[in-house]
Amino acid sequence: MRNLPIVSVIIPCRNEELWIGRCIDSVVNTDYPKELLELFIVDGLSTDNTVEIAQEYAIKYSFIKVLKNGKHIFPSAVNLAYNNSTGDVIIILGAHATYELNYISKCVKYLFELDADNVGGVLNTVGLNESAIGTAITNVLSSSFGVGNSTFRTGSDKIIEVDTVFGGCYRRSVFERIGNFNENLVSTSDMDFNTRLKRSGGKIYLVPEIIATYYTRSTFPKFMKNNFRNGYWAIYPMRFLDYIPVSLRHFIPLFFLTGILGGILLSFFSIIFLYILISTLALYFIASVVASLKFLKQSRFSVILPFLFLLLHLSYGLGSLFGLVKVFLHK
Repeated sequence: MRNLPIVSVIIPCRNEELWIGRCIDSVVNTDYPKELLELFIVDGLSTDNTVEIAQEYAIKYSFIKVLKNGKHIFPSAVNLAYNNSTGDVIIILGAHATYELNYISKCVKYLFELDADNVGGVLNTVGLNESAIGTAITNVLSSSFGVGNSTFRTGSDKIIEVDTVFGGCYRRSVFERIGNFNENLVSTSDMDFNTRLKRSGGKIYLVPEIIATYYTRSTFPKFMKNNFRNGYWAIYPMRFLDYIPVSLRHFIPLFFLTGILGGILLSFFSIIFLYILISTLALYFIASVVASLKFLKQSRFSVILPFLFLLLHLSYGLGSLFGLVKVFLHK
């Protein structure tokens, strides 16, 4: 591409002292021309050394700016940086990830080649450590049985149109057309933004050549807490919106959990419902075992994957159920 655009890269963060350095390094080492790059590190009032680390980079590199996000949350960080940016292309990156040398140049290339409004790539998900639990959690979050048709997690062998991507590389005109990120939505503002983009006729593409490495949680408590939070924010945004900002796959854990709870309750009235419940759980177990076989060669600890699949779906579903109750109470 002869006339490359100015690219504004936004990295929202809070308490990421262990990861922000390697994330910034991966952007600093990009092959995209630095004179056409501006990098915003937007800190949500961290209580660790995140800001100090980011400021050291800002002193060293003139294209890096550190902003203070007094509202803490992700959507306000994106909006703050966008309002201070000058780029014709806006790329949003996660602080818990690192990016390939050609990540930005590939994003820009395909954004214009595909005449897209947003492009993104696939996530190479790895654990924060190489423990048995960390490896197993990584496998679960890379499995279509675990996360459904979340293609940026499970991967693709060709360029496809999708409903959302990790981070996202947008034309600036998208923000001008559909507005900024919704600051009422703490955790699903990106999915809502992409939903609004699709509803306006926009195109979002996943490109396998665009690769990021994402470092996932590697302990049971953090795994469960994150799943519950994701499930909650898949449903709770309906309190603020008159449309559904997520796809069908985000509701499946809620259907699964309520089906189990309903089956248990109805089994007190008829043994038929008990048989249905047992049959359903048996089919689920068989499916989870089959999904686990894919990872058998990677680790002998893959035998615990069916248990982790169940924890993932139940904790996510419980968060969604809690969010649904709060929406009904508010309505």
